[in-house]
Amino acid sequence: MRSLIIANGVKNHWPDAVIHFALSKHAPYAQSCPFNTFILEDSATKQVKAVNNIISELKPDIVVFDASGRKAQLKHAHKVGAKVIFISQHKKKRSRGLKIGRSLVTDSHWVVQPEFAIAPLSLFERFKLWLIGKPLPLVTGPIFTNPSAMEKNKLLTEYNLVDEPFILFSAGSGGHKCSYGYAADLFLDVAVDTKRRHGIKPVVVLGDNYPKELPNIEGVICIRSLDNADFINLVSSAKAAVLSGGGTLLQAVAMHIPTLAIAVAKDQPPRVKACLEREVILSTSLNYDEMCKGVSALLAPETLARLMNKTKQMKSVNGLEVCITDITRLLEDK
Repeated sequence: MRSLIIANGVKNHWPDAVIHFALSKHAPYAQSCPFNTFILEDSATKQVKAVNNIISELKPDIVVFDASGRKAQLKHAHKVGAKVIFISQHKKKRSRGLKIGRSLVTDSHWVVQPEFAIAPLSLFERFKLWLIGKPLPLVTGPIFTNPSAMEKNKLLTEYNLVDEPFILFSAGSGGHKCSYGYAADLFLDVAVDTKRRHGIKPVVVLGDNYPKELPNIEGVICIRSLDNADFINLVSSAKAAVLSGGGTLLQAVAMHIPTLAIAVAKDQPPRVKACLEREVILSTSLNYDEMCKGVSALLAPETLARLMNKTKQMKSVNGLEVCITDITRLLEDK
């Protein structure tokens, strides 16, 4: 999804740009990617020779490794003359990208988190980069498609949400499991309780990887999935949101949407904790009773106003704009 957002941003900025993706045949979006796609037998990281052959064939100006790729693949892209971009989204992945062998063949390392949401580089990491003459990673912040007034109105009309306040629920991709079963089912049950207790319409985005049939529940709008542009248009129109601790959390914060965040994956607690420390969200455990209480607290008028004010005090930049600026710099350096 993130790479698709960047690709669309590149296409909007450079309409003549030729963009290719290398995707595993097992990826749920492999057959629906709107750009030319090379279908791989497995993940791009595991298909070293296949990816290197694609790079040799295309001889691209830029290769983006989105939290993926072996050192041999980065090295090969560098060897054929491409500018190499590596994207990391958390500390462990950032550390991987900062290894000397990778850093030597990486032209730009993007960290797609706000600075407050990820630990600073260690002195040793900074020293390594200084020693080999490489710049510090570029902290882009969350990457998303900017809301569009026209597209927002079309979406709200489609779901009968024009002039009606609603609360958005999303557990992310829909495939995460917990003791309750699927986290998406837990979010859905909390949405039903929210409708009953508070009378506000819930909109539940279940996710591409949700394996069950789309439920039909009176008073609750259930959506299988949305592309990032539509998701952003919807969340930016919501009165509040209940989200997993993934990238959409940071996008909601950047758009000043009062949010209750629940970590549903092992890499999400640090991101949720960082937002809590800034007092820009509420959070609970992945538990039905706690989440219902959290929604009640979130929808209190004083809480909605406080969270909105807190997020507006933060410096918010759409990381997509930062990425396009950096790509421009790299192309000028070729």
